[in-house]
Formats: sequence, structure tokens, C-alpha cells
Amino acid sequence: MAREIERKFLVQGTDWKALAHQHTHFAQGYLTPLHAGAKSSVRVRIEGQTANLNIKSLEIGLSRDEYEYPIALADAQQMLAKLAVGPVVEKVRYFVRDGTHLWEIDEFFGDNQGLVVAEVELAHEHEAVRLPDWVGNEVTHQARYYNISLSEYPFQSWSEAEKLGH
Repeated sequence: MAREIERKFLVQGTDWKALAHQHTHFAQGYLTPLHAGAKSSVRVRIEGQTANLNIKSLEIGLSRDEYEYPIALADAQQMLAKLAVGPVVEKVRYFVRDGTHLWEIDEFFGDNQGLVVAEVELAHEHEAVRLPDWVGNEVTHQARYYNISLSEYPFQSWSEAEKLGH
């Protein structure tokens, strides 16, 4: 088991795109619905030409338990087409190095068009991280920004206040 420790932020502007050294298309769907009392999410993700099955604890905050297993691309495609609960979340993930940290910036499409979220993984919960100029409001503790929430309540359905991170 791995423990994922990350912070999430909204992204301002597009200056970060020129800094990206790599990008990959993602399509992901959830095999279990989000409901009261659920302890985990089960996700199928296609990342470029690879696929995996991911199980994550449904804790809100900086760290969560995460298990990830590679699966056949054809199996993932069938699972997304036939078993996913709610719409498949599509995005392009850009990778931007800033100092000692690697930022993953997700630009969403489809029902989540217009949403851009940056994540930075940390070695521990109290690790200091420099925030680049393009980093906006922190949304680490706001469940609506988690991909499982975006699959059930897409960004295009949000109020203007919600879209600003309030």
C-alpha cells in the first residue's frame, strides 16, 4: 500500500503551459458510485496507451491510501464503456517541474471543460512547497474537485461561486 500525500490548487492563466515538459491524455471512470458511508473508490484509468485499476480511500485532505494495478488496455476500454458509473472524466495532464517539485496540471474536457487543477505530491504533510505565480486558490479540502466527484457533479453544473473555489 502507498499513502498519497498531495495538495490541489486551481490554476490561473495559461503561462504554465509553456513550462510543461510532457503531457498525456487521460480517460477515467469509476466502477462504484459515490455514496454516504463509502470507504473507497474503484477507478479504471487509461493514461496514454497504458491502463490501471486504482483503489483509493475516500478521505478528504492531504493524504489517502492508494492501491494501483496495471491492467490490459483493451480490458480498461471495455470497463469504461460498459461498467463506469456516470460519465468518463477526460483530461490532459501536463507535467511542470518547479524547483524540487513536479506539478501535475489537469486540463479537463467534456462536462468538466474550463476546469484546470494543479496537484503537487509531497513527501510528508508538513513539507513546504513554493507556489508558482500560476497557482490560485487551494482546493485540497474541497471534495467537489476530486475526480470521483467530477464524474457525478461535473464542473459545467457548478455555480459561479463554486467555480472560483468558494
